[in-house]
Amino acid sequence: MPAPARAQAGTVGKPITLCIQRAAPGITAAQLLRAPSSGFDCTTPQQKFGAGNFWAISQPLSVVDLRQRIGVRVLSQWQKSMTLYALYADGKVATIRTDAHAATRNLQLGAIVHRWLPRRDVPVVRLLWYVEDSMNLRGIVLGATIATGTETAMSNIILAAIYAGFGGLCLALLLYNLGLARALRQDYLPLYCLMLLALMLYAFSSSGTLAWLLTDIDNRTRLRINYLTLAMVGVTAVAFLGHFFEHGVMTRRLRALTRIASAAVALPALGIALFAPWGMGAFDTALSVGFGLLILSIIPILYSAWRHRSPYLWLFLIAWSVPIGLATARTAYSFNLLPYNFWLDNSTVISMAVEAVLSSMAIAYRILMISRERDEAREQEIAARLLADTDPLTGLLNRRAFLHRAIGRAGNQSLLLIDIDNFKRVNDTIGHDGGDEVLRVVARILRAAATPDALVARIGGEEFAVVTSCDRPIEAEAILAGFRSGRMPFDLAVTASIGVCDGPLARETDWKALYRAADRALFDAKEAGRDRVRAAHAPQRERAAAA
Repeated sequence: MPAPARAQAGTVGKPITLCIQRAAPGITAAQLLRAPSSGFDCTTPQQKFGAGNFWAISQPLSVVDLRQRIGVRVLSQWQKSMTLYALYADGKVATIRTDAHAATRNLQLGAIVHRWLPRRDVPVVRLLWYVEDSMNLRGIVLGATIATGTETAMSNIILAAIYAGFGGLCLALLLYNLGLARALRQDYLPLYCLMLLALMLYAFSSSGTLAWLLTDIDNRTRLRINYLTLAMVGVTAVAFLGHFFEHGVMTRRLRALTRIASAAVALPALGIALFAPWGMGAFDTALSVGFGLLILSIIPILYSAWRHRSPYLWLFLIAWSVPIGLATARTAYSFNLLPYNFWLDNSTVISMAVEAVLSSMAIAYRILMISRERDEAREQEIAARLLADTDPLTGLLNRRAFLHRAIGRAGNQSLLLIDIDNFKRVNDTIGHDGGDEVLRVVARILRAAATPDALVARIGGEEFAVVTSCDRPIEAEAILAGFRSGRMPFDLAVTASIGVCDGPLARETDWKALYRAADRALFDAKEAGRDRVRAAHAPQRERAAAA
């Protein structure tokens, strides 16, 4: 089968054009190399031949540089073994057999099986492969090239830089988002971390790095791991998407759809890992269908986000448009609708690297939005708490908030009870609106006279209270002076009477005792003619005198 030059764009070396023939008893490599039979098909796509044993022969090779070591590179695929026959110009044939373990030992970055040809003084003129038990899911011999040692080394350097950069990026994002997940406790952050972990595992296996670490592993076992980790990437990516948007976007039906799509990906991948090569073709087709369903399930999610006018929709489109596009192309390739291309075959790592960076920016914006929402909620909570603790007319503390803050203060405290004299007459004279304005003026007078640590409250209709530490007392006479000098509505003369008592406020019983004493002092001030201050003995002194 002629291999288009563009299909080899991601590999190094000179592309090799191949023709395919199904293996039959009695045919030997020597016969085919001496006189290639007419049974070779150079036009039918390789995947059309189905599974089995095959011969693949190259067209006559052009002259190569004999000064450098030469190797043959092909894409790693699911097969029992691959035997390479290299015909030299002097008629000699070199035989190189590659079983599943040898494929692992000769795997280069990019999951390329590279076999060096023996060095001779004459060039290689033709190559022949015998492939045994090929599943032929995408092809029989894919990405075949003949490359020099320099080209191979350069390929490994470039791919090592790509995979190392990708791994370092994923690791940094993983650690960063793990910290965010612990601090913010957002559902989508752990899923994003799982997606990054799945990406790292997939890149570790699909790049061939796993084969470098476990040199004796069966290459088909590595491919099983490939299928599992790729399914993990798809499932975790959709799970992350399902929790990325705000509440209400993911309806019950959409969640059910994503679960079905995730199962359609996970189950075939698990089937390949456990049972392949039995049912390999069916499992692979089912997996491709599952990925197609997974991609299609994104459409109603985006539509729901658009209907809910999600502020995060544009972020998702920026971050995920490239991965979704490449995933669609990769799925089409899985159905053999697109020809083999090295970079398309490795597009998952590249596209998800782009997605990881852009998604991290989207997450940063999402966190900014969350922090703003939390700040607004905190401000609203503070405002609500202030409203609950504040007298709406005067802005002073109400009785409940005053008692909550006053009881439990350390040390002796001074309690002042202030009552406006003849307030009913004020209301009768200037009306209730005028009376309300008088109450506001009184509140301003008390605030002006209070120390920074004092508590000022309106505890009744025209009754006010002030608690302050005895170490920093408030002069009650100064409050009365403020009444006399303060400008009241309609220049009305308004006075007040004040009862004062000092004592502890550690418990509620202390408050009751202190209040009773200050209230008696206030009554004495009223009885004495109003517009004056009276002080009461501390409650403990009264108890001692009574004893």
